[in-house]
Amino acid sequence: MENTGVMGSYLKARYSVFKWRAELAIAQKIVLALCMAGLTGILAQTRVYLPWTPIPITGQTFAVLMAGVLLGKNWGGISQAIYVVLGVAGIPWFAGASGGYGALIGPSGGYLIGFIFAALFVGHFTDKYVKARNFWSLLLIMSFANFALIYIPGLLQLGIWFRLTKGTFPTLWQLLLMGATPFIAGGIIKVFAAATLAQSITPKKAFNNEIDAQR
Repeated sequence: MENTGVMGSYLKARYSVFKWRAELAIAQKIVLALCMAGLTGILAQTRVYLPWTPIPITGQTFAVLMAGVLLGKNWGGISQAIYVVLGVAGIPWFAGASGGYGALIGPSGGYLIGFIFAALFVGHFTDKYVKARNFWSLLLIMSFANFALIYIPGLLQLGIWFRLTKGTFPTLWQLLLMGATPFIAGGIIKVFAAATLAQSITPKKAFNNEIDAQR
């Protein structure tokens, strides 16, 4: 039995939006990627600094995860590459309304690079697999993107920065204390929020030749 009424209109609308997005011209996709980069920059200004780490708690990882969902395969990652490149070029949309190459070589530079990988990863799975759009699949995909693809390059860069500025490489515990443990609770909240939103707005049928589409 087909859905009718308000629910039917909602299901049809979310399918139409994602179908429309998949069929956009390159120029239109670039515009959307710029908009998503801008949203990442806005959420980067929501920040909290802790006394024992140079890395602030920000809201931008929520935008990173949603970039993959909203823009899809490749373009979610491109939006974050735009965010990083334009920020390094001087646009003040990194945390603390900062910009310039110093952010990329500073303590949080690895996290910025991780944003690109995370958005590419989320976008690949949500675009290519219908089954990846249910809540638990999204939660798993986004958790890996957030806690592995963002944290690993972030911690590596943080360790290198610490070595160059302090003269010694931090222990694993010091590294985790500065670059991971302060952000776990917030990361879990953002992953749950992103998975919940993504589950509600993504179509549960194929719109762009998904690998697991029913034939």
